[in-house]
Amino acid sequence: MNFTHLLITVFWFGLSLFPIDKKEPILLADPTIFYHDHTYYLYGTSGKDSNQGFEVYFSKNFKSWKKSEKNDGFALRKGESYGDKGFWAPQVFEYEGKFYMAYTANEHIAIATSDSPLGPFTQAEKKDLEAPVKQIDPYIFIDEDGKKYLYHVRLKEGNRLFVAEMKDDFSGIKEETLTYCFHAEEPWENTQNVEWTVSEGPTIIKHKGLYYFIYSANDFRNPDYAVGYAVSESPMGPWRKSPTNPIFDKTDAGINGSGHGDVFVDAKGKLRYVLHTHNSDEKVSPRKTALIELEFKSNGNEPDVLEVKKGSFKFLEVK
Repeated sequence: MNFTHLLITVFWFGLSLFPIDKKEPILLADPTIFYHDHTYYLYGTSGKDSNQGFEVYFSKNFKSWKKSEKNDGFALRKGESYGDKGFWAPQVFEYEGKFYMAYTANEHIAIATSDSPLGPFTQAEKKDLEAPVKQIDPYIFIDEDGKKYLYHVRLKEGNRLFVAEMKDDFSGIKEETLTYCFHAEEPWENTQNVEWTVSEGPTIIKHKGLYYFIYSANDFRNPDYAVGYAVSESPMGPWRKSPTNPIFDKTDAGINGSGHGDVFVDAKGKLRYVLHTHNSDEKVSPRKTALIELEFKSNGNEPDVLEVKKGSFKFLEVK
């Protein structure tokens, strides 16, 4: 054995003794992150397991994520709550010591509960929230006065965004309060000029007494899938779309199909938005999970402008 062969042998032997940690991209679409007790919990639509339920990952920071070993890695699993296919777009929140998951299954909305963010999220009575049409992408917002609101998409002449006040026990909406918010009408929201326009992925945050409605537009398979927002003085609207829309798109991400996420505040008080992108510029699925930072900028006498912090985009990875 010559010296070169000896070095190669020693190198590969060293690798076997001290393997390099290999990280893989997290492949969840329509993601949401719930921060609780110094831990971040990540949920979303799973490409290969979207008919089985919702996987959950956890992290003490944003650099090292692990998949839960509880309940076979599922926070919610088919058979333990409403639905038998199409488990999409979950949202997890805490209310009065209990954890709730609002989600889509069978193109309807349901709400399950758990004693832990890791799940299992279940329902004693496996049922959806009654509605005369298909509805998806729930987001529950609890205002400072305690009123609860369900923002969601109704599949009616397109994917259109609606809001309704909820009953106090989250068992349904107060039908008389159901209100249309808006839909995709602007050029950036319908770049393929389709008849059935898509606006979806609602998230609401309150800032300086105003309500900021973050949403995504275009079909998720469209490379131009992107994020925008609208502002209102009331949780029920009317809404005024920002003239700076879209605030995040494929140009900012450097990859197609960036959108449909959720807002959370991290341990340092920074406003974050978790979202998904296409797998690559050639392939849509399985979609990748990514993170950006949001910030408000003063705009004189006008409402503060919501922007994405430059250079904050990064993919989330699991060991």
